[in-house]
Amino acid sequence: MLALRLTRGARPAVQLRRLLVAAASAGTGFLLLCALGHAIGRPGAPPDSLLRLVWCAAPLAATVYFAVAVARADPGTGPRPGLSALGLGPVRMMAVSATATALTCALGSVAALLVFLHLRGDLTGTPFDGSGTDFLAAGRPLPLPATLTLLTLVPGSASVAVAVALRPREPAGSPSRSGRTAYGRFGAYRATAVRETFGAYGRFGRHLEPAAHGRRPSAARQRTPEEARAHLQTQTQTQTQQDRLPTGPSGQDPERTPGPDGTASGLRPTAAVPESGSGTAPSGLPWGIAVLAVGLAAGAYASRTGVGAVPGERPGALAGPVLAAVGLALAGPGLTHLCGRLLQSVRPGALRLLAGRLLMTEATRIGRPLGVVCAVLSGAYALGSLYYTDGRPAGPLALLGVLLVIGCTVATLLTAAVEARQAHAGTTAALLRLGAPSSTPRRAAALRAGALLALFGPLTVIVAHLSGLSPAP
Repeated sequence: MLALRLTRGARPAVQLRRLLVAAASAGTGFLLLCALGHAIGRPGAPPDSLLRLVWCAAPLAATVYFAVAVARADPGTGPRPGLSALGLGPVRMMAVSATATALTCALGSVAALLVFLHLRGDLTGTPFDGSGTDFLAAGRPLPLPATLTLLTLVPGSASVAVAVALRPREPAGSPSRSGRTAYGRFGAYRATAVRETFGAYGRFGRHLEPAAHGRRPSAARQRTPEEARAHLQTQTQTQTQQDRLPTGPSGQDPERTPGPDGTASGLRPTAAVPESGSGTAPSGLPWGIAVLAVGLAAGAYASRTGVGAVPGERPGALAGPVLAAVGLALAGPGLTHLCGRLLQSVRPGALRLLAGRLLMTEATRIGRPLGVVCAVLSGAYALGSLYYTDGRPAGPLALLGVLLVIGCTVATLLTAAVEARQAHAGTTAALLRLGAPSSTPRRAAALRAGALLALFGPLTVIVAHLSGLSPAP
């Protein structure tokens, strides 16, 4: 019920994204039902039916990937302060998000079933005079267990993927589970991975050591001169930074919030450019380049040998584009980080610094779906050049599958861009408060888009051309 209320009360942009998820789920469910209809209509050709079902894995993966991106960018199902007291903690909100995704995909599956039954003629008669219905198994009954299994495949996979992606994680700075306080026969002690030596609890003063029990240091302990000097320098630097902060019209520091007694007790947390992930490059770039090189080498070897005239007889030619696409997807975050670093090189200005810093910070969030889009485009071109070399047109189901995969990946990229914009809304507001022109965020976004297009566009074209080389006669 809570998932339904949150779905109904969402903003129009969120509703549009969920509608796109439902449409993608409907397309994938229709392809699965068509594979089932082909198996029913042609019982003597199980390998062809199995191949059609295997090809449905790509639209299914793209739909699940898009559903996870939409659920992650949904502000209504995210954890909020104060909801844990009402029983709506991170685990409950994760379950609500997974339930909302399952309902959205279920709506698409029901729409796919209705369209499939309408084309079969089970509702209002056979349309289009019964032409082109070889994959619908018109006039044959549909097995109910197989139909329900295929229709629940998309909602189940999407909900499980959302639950795994949005599961609560412990922060990096939190103590590990191995350092929790446990209770044993000697009372409370810290159960760490370091084992105690024999007779440690019998030594005089052992139980008073703060390192052994996780207690605070004793107040009677005096600081050394070095510690006192370092503490004084830290206090001086903090006071200097607080004195440099701008003051409001009434003389009060705008970055301070009044404490319980009406005094300015602490600094208000302000939004700044996130530091997580901005200084270190993603680790997938070497692996992506290696897999990309292996894929291009496999495709080049298959094009020189030219064994077999049918694509199914050339596994090397099929493995080359697949490996090249996987390499592009793996190298996407690293290439995005490299693009941001290149933007800040050679005496950059404020605009280039801002655009490059944001690219480096959001390298994983933007680079992964961007790499997937480039991989899908290059893979689609390469597979099309391998499978349709004789000039025969692609069927409607093949075109539907390609459009689903490309549309879902492009929509995932746009959703990731919206999520990154929401994450840096505080940074944009801070820049405007500091007196930056209102066009600065838009110019920085255009600069980032141009830099990414200049890097990934030619790379995608080159990889697609090298992967789609025709085999030698």
